[in-house]
Amino acid sequence: MSITDTKPIEPKEYKEMGLNEAEYNEIVRVLGRHPTYTEVGMYSVMWSEHCGYKYSRPILRLFKKYREAIDGAGLENAGIIDIGDGLGVAMKIESHNHPSAVEPFQSAATGIGGMLRDIFTMGARPIAALNSLRFGPLDEPRNRYLFEQVIAGLGYYGNAVGVPTVGGEVYFEECYSGNCLVNAMALGLIRHDEVAYARADGVGNSVLIVGSYTGRDGIHGATFASVELNEESESKKSNVQMGDPFVENVLIEATLEAIASGFVVGIQDMGAAGITCSTCETSAKAGTGMRIDVKNVPTREECMTPYEIMLSESQERMLAIVQKDKVDEVTAIFKKWGVPANVIGEVTDDGLVHVYEGDDLVAQVPAKSLADDAPTYQLEAKEPAYLAALQNYDLSQVSEPADYNEALLAILASPSIASKQWAYEQFDQTLLTNTVVAPGSNAAVLRIRGTNKGIGVVVDCNGRYCYLDPFVGAQIAVAEAARNLACSGAKAVGATDCLNFGNPERPDGFWQFKRAVEGLAEACEFFDAPIVSGNVSLYNETPEMAVYPTPAIGMLGLLDDVEKHCTSEFKAEGDVVVLISGVRFDEGEKLPVCERESLGGSEYLKVIHGIVAGRPPVLDMEQEKRVHGALLKGIGDGVIKSAHDCADGGLAVTLAESCIAGGIGADVKLSANCGPSAALFAETQSRVVVSVEAEKLGLLREIVDAYRVESTILGTVGGDAMTIAVNDVEIINVGVSELDSCWRNAIPGKMAETGVEC
Repeated sequence: MSITDTKPIEPKEYKEMGLNEAEYNEIVRVLGRHPTYTEVGMYSVMWSEHCGYKYSRPILRLFKKYREAIDGAGLENAGIIDIGDGLGVAMKIESHNHPSAVEPFQSAATGIGGMLRDIFTMGARPIAALNSLRFGPLDEPRNRYLFEQVIAGLGYYGNAVGVPTVGGEVYFEECYSGNCLVNAMALGLIRHDEVAYARADGVGNSVLIVGSYTGRDGIHGATFASVELNEESESKKSNVQMGDPFVENVLIEATLEAIASGFVVGIQDMGAAGITCSTCETSAKAGTGMRIDVKNVPTREECMTPYEIMLSESQERMLAIVQKDKVDEVTAIFKKWGVPANVIGEVTDDGLVHVYEGDDLVAQVPAKSLADDAPTYQLEAKEPAYLAALQNYDLSQVSEPADYNEALLAILASPSIASKQWAYEQFDQTLLTNTVVAPGSNAAVLRIRGTNKGIGVVVDCNGRYCYLDPFVGAQIAVAEAARNLACSGAKAVGATDCLNFGNPERPDGFWQFKRAVEGLAEACEFFDAPIVSGNVSLYNETPEMAVYPTPAIGMLGLLDDVEKHCTSEFKAEGDVVVLISGVRFDEGEKLPVCERESLGGSEYLKVIHGIVAGRPPVLDMEQEKRVHGALLKGIGDGVIKSAHDCADGGLAVTLAESCIAGGIGADVKLSANCGPSAALFAETQSRVVVSVEAEKLGLLREIVDAYRVESTILGTVGGDAMTIAVNDVEIINVGVSELDSCWRNAIPGKMAETGVEC
């Protein structure tokens, strides 16, 4: 049976679905006829940027692992990093940006749910979740509402599903007003010989839909994610999925047991594009086809059309390909867990996805044309007009603050710097009892049960740096993630990325995307932390502005001995505070090179002077890698007691955070030759503040000499205040309790509750 006598789809209809005229004509060419309404819907979601990567795919080939995947067996639900002993960590990060702007609670919740399904459909048991978030300033009620509801949604789903949320990051900038960024990351543990793949192998094998019933929620969610937000976006709540973490909890157990039976040939999460995506992608990877009947798909709403069923993005659903003679055994497993599992079709050998409604054939399309053959575009890339003026901004004209104590407290109270305890205290970090280092330090650390090993995991990106230089900013995101892992005692071994950018059809927007990916690809190769999975999220802008280029990096690190981890807080009175850095000294001098240029893009410039300008700090990746090596050696040998990355806010903020976390003061002396503000607040890269016992200074010196990096004694730990002298003049003297109050209570609304003023 085949489809004949189809009529042209009106341009207004297919354009509303996100297809242009050339793409519609290509569908007609591929099919040899006009598509049915169901078919044009299927193509519209699969050929959207969100699913088909039609603008980003040519650029993503810069990532070695991605290139190998699309040239070989195809991308899987998540990437897997080998951690030895026959074990791997499955990891992925994805965005739920546009839905979160209109329905923040459910969208954030389903973002976590979708990531977890990508993990356990690989056969991996989920062990942790993280997030990377961006919002507009919190003094605007809508931004505060989005922030609070996103955090609530993430906490609700993660806590209820039984997976700990162990880390993340939150930034607040004007450009994220109206288009918040909500990136969710998940990790799972798996044995290499138990990996499940998203392939529809075996002609005649049965195709099952597993999990929740299908509703009308999320229809055209992929299309919604591939356009800019505007005044009509609030009406798109029908494009937002609704999640149930309690269903997902049993779905995890049922799925892992079914995979372990050996009877599941292939399995894929129904995420973006729902049944359409899972049927065509699993078929395309295996070089097979599929025949399904939408009347066999359990629905929770009456009179759903084939179009609605094929495009629904209802949550907690998977497509499973099961050995045809083992269907009863597999469905019995799901029934035991109370999870619906229904046969909806079978695997065929013709490369086509046939969609029936009873006896009526409503769609018949080549699987590969949907999954692999989305048209790609070589878009124009042009450097943004704003960039030259900002990069050439004369930082020498920036005045020194009238009061350095007030400046430090103001930066500590900046929501992007301040404590995120209000957020992460809503997450259960101890679920599964593997968490060794919880949120609040450099990176989360988890134990790998049955071994001595541990893993570190972190998410990093400074969008402001990427706005000022996408290439360098992206490389700094990679370097900082690896540095945070090294501060925890973990060596970076792999990464996943979520590439959040504006409209790629604007030449300046595409230039930002292209340059950032070039920077990421080079840095990840250099640090031996390949990108193994990820997501592209474009069109993140409103009519007023685009978001900063925000290529969030989720990175995994490995500890051979989890007991040899390190944290950021100062530990004991009398310990020596030392700055480890890439070599930054003038020949024949012991004064640091003037770091005023490293004020570019800094929190100090933004908070104290209201300026976003300059170039991001210079990154020397060779120096950076040597710093990581010295840290790992010093922590592994038990020489370094604490380590904290110098990043946002500069050296003064790093010292303050180590004092706050340890509940103890420090007395520090700095040298500077271009103004105290640069010494205190410049965000110079490749620097880490460590503390050591005085008798181990010689051992630390041997380590840093071996790795050819610089170490500078800054002072000692002790007392109840943090004092900093620059060129022998004390300019900062603040009690630890005051530092703590300003840093911990900075979120608007919390200050009113505590009576704290900063």
